Amino acid sequence: MNKEKWLFEITPKNNLFDLNLKEVWQYKDLLFLFVKRDVVTLYKQTILGPLWYLIQPLFTSVIFTLVFNIIAGISTGSVPPFLFNLAGITIWNYFKECLIATSDTFKKNEAIFGKVYFPRVIMPMSIVVSNLLKFGIQIFIFICFYIYYYFNGFNVLPNKYILVFPLLIIAMGMIGLGLGMIISSMVTKYRDLTFLVSFGVQLLMYLSAVMYPLDLMREKLINLEEGTDYSWVVDINPIAHLIEFSRFILLNDGNYSTFGIFYTSIFTIIVFFLGLLIFNKTEKTFIDTI
Repeated sequence: MNKEKWLFEITPKNNLFDLNLKEVWQYKDLLFLFVKRDVVTLYKQTILGPLWYLIQPLFTSVIFTLVFNIIAGISTGSVPPFLFNLAGITIWNYFKECLIATSDTFKKNEAIFGKVYFPRVIMPMSIVVSNLLKFGIQIFIFICFYIYYYFNGFNVLPNKYILVFPLLIIAMGMIGLGLGMIISSMVTKYRDLTFLVSFGVQLLMYLSAVMYPLDLMREKLINLEEGTDYSWVVDINPIAHLIEFSRFILLNDGNYSTFGIFYTSIFTIIVFFLGLLIFNKTEKTFIDTI
């Protein structure tokens, strides 16, 4: 009796760290469709459509400039406060969107996951890629304001580290993906985490130096109470280091910590592979628990 030959053979993963890029590539068309779905359908049937990609960071930058720079009097050095805030918000938004959308992967797609096989990791990967397109639109707007301020006499040229800026964006996406996969796996058992994520991300933004310089935040935390030093709260936050270093590259103003960049690199690798491990382990049994 001749053994039947199959085009694809689905077998259990032997290695939980296995990303299996070859299989992901075989499903590249599906990945493209998920990206297209995320980009096209998000603002479908809205009046302003894709303009919402621009409205949110612009209005947020205006509000932050009014509250933190004009009312609270926080200095941004030689950099215009609006441009300072727009840079921080543009970079922060990429991490936030990746984390929030990825953290709901299992719960949101349980109907699809329960009916047909495809590499589950494609779903969170599509979120990171689609948000990269949104980030591209928002960074274009940032560049437009950048040019405007430059030709109006502000010294906002990027410095020599501009070549590593794409690596910072990749690191931001990997942290959002890794944390999102961890949370998504936990949401299958603990639904309360869905609410905690939205709330926690808002709090994290204030600890990530999005709207003020990192050094100012350290200074305030050191002087919070006499004899106490809470600046470690900033130093253990890798997102704060990424935003501060990105702003230093783009605006050539401020400072960055070499140790912070090293710590963030290690954190990025660990959280990505830990997220992949937990995601691969959960995908085997999540349909029974969700």
